[in-house]
Amino acid sequence: MPLRLTSAVVVGASGGIGGALIRALAEARTYAPIFALSRSEASFPQGVRTVPIDLCDEATIAAAAARVGEAGQVGLVIVATGLLHRAGVSPEKTVKALDPAAMATVFSVNTIGPALVAKHFVPLLAPGERCVFAALSARVGSIGDNRLGGWYAYRASKAALNQILRTLAIEVARSRPEAIVVGLHPGTVASDLSRPFRPDPTADGVFSPEESAAHLLRVLSGLGANDTGGVFAWDGSPIPA
Repeated sequence: MPLRLTSAVVVGASGGIGGALIRALAEARTYAPIFALSRSEASFPQGVRTVPIDLCDEATIAAAAARVGEAGQVGLVIVATGLLHRAGVSPEKTVKALDPAAMATVFSVNTIGPALVAKHFVPLLAPGERCVFAALSARVGSIGDNRLGGWYAYRASKAALNQILRTLAIEVARSRPEAIVVGLHPGTVASDLSRPFRPDPTADGVFSPEESAAHLLRVLSGLGANDTGGVFAWDGSPIPA
């Protein structure tokens, strides 16, 4: 828990998990102010500050960071964005299905976008105290845990994200040894990202966005500086690279 109130930032706040994280943070009142960053408009609790952002446009990321920085130092940044499918993009079952444009789109959202958020927001992290930069990753991004194959672009983009977070953690530790940089696997969540691929949303092992947000915030609260650079599942267990 921060020694004093610093701000919290959720990127992708209009998504299922992102919105649930905003609501949970607003209720907890551990951070203030709370910034909801998204490309699309959404409804948030009173007092939450909304800022537009597009992960595929660095100028908007830099502008959002400037807006957030005006409020003071940041204690928590969570990048809650991700792309698995949309028009023209879908998980590949075989290598024959690879499409360079679709792959570039997936990497732009899942890998390059979070890296650019780190570029502009890590300098805002409060020095000399515990602070967190986290991004939603996925278990399927684990190279060692890949036993099913398929989903080339999504797997590779999340594996690349994990490497970026690990590299960032090493760099950040030199100037902010109390800081924590991690990836988070939220599990299977009833959201737009998983809808075409998940089982019955009421089945065991499928979380609501609110349940997922609670799990993720609990995991973050239990991490220390020695955990920086890792990727952790919703239950706190580490995920292999």
